[in-house]
Amino acid sequence: VEPNATIGEIRLMFHKLYPRWYPARQSIKLDPKGKSLRDEEILQHLPVGTTATLYFKDLGPQIGWTTVFLIEYTGPLFIYFLFYFRMTFVYGLDERFTSSPHPVVNLACICHSFHYIKRLIETVFVHRFSRGTMPLRNIVKNCLYYWGFAAWLAYYINHPLYTPPSYGKKQINFAVIMFLLCEAGNFSIHVALSDLRRNGSKTRKIPYPTKNPFTWLFFFVSCPNYTYEVGTWISFTIMTQCVPVGLFTLLCFIQMTIWAKDKHCTYLREFKDYPSHRMPIIPFLL
Repeated sequence: VEPNATIGEIRLMFHKLYPRWYPARQSIKLDPKGKSLRDEEILQHLPVGTTATLYFKDLGPQIGWTTVFLIEYTGPLFIYFLFYFRMTFVYGLDERFTSSPHPVVNLACICHSFHYIKRLIETVFVHRFSRGTMPLRNIVKNCLYYWGFAAWLAYYINHPLYTPPSYGKKQINFAVIMFLLCEAGNFSIHVALSDLRRNGSKTRKIPYPTKNPFTWLFFFVSCPNYTYEVGTWISFTIMTQCVPVGLFTLLCFIQMTIWAKDKHCTYLREFKDYPSHRMPIIPFLL
């Protein structure tokens, strides 16, 4: 192997010798317990001498992130409709219960559908993935999470015994406005992050606010897309006043806080000039 060979080229060489392990399935490390090396890293720039020992780990069958997101987000979209239209095999009801008398139920269906349609559009046209694949076994776990919660939320929101929010239209209208603002913010952040990786570049850059006011949250947090995402589900909770939605929102917040902290630490580690006043997900707090 030439000293100026990249890890990506080494993966291809390994694949030629062992066709079973295609590049996306390989984890190449300098140390068995260390981190996987990135494709763009050059051998002579690594902490090795004139000889180097590389360790290989089989990551198992892989699936592309675009396919993963399409599967994860299509499920909730259609599962919700099974409960919204009150299929007889769901509630076992007669014709008197084929539609809800509460307008908020229709509004909740529109908002829920809009959220996942937006995610599907972003997956196809906006997102740029630094890693092309993930282990195939993870798709089952992810689908159980998204599809299962979609069914749980939809069951209670569309149930014949569902009661509308306590404060009526004022509560609903406030929640809808908050929902739309958070969705717009989330989309704006995803576009801004996508612009950092134009032309297929994998070089990491510090995200900064743009002229779009929704991106100004970058002044205060490292992962405003997660901030807006949590805001979206908080507003959906207020709109529906449904306990299962609130529990789902809480779990979302916990998981996204973990992701935001990890990404925040990565920014601090990779960029010495990273803004010190930024927090991971909640301005000034967390």
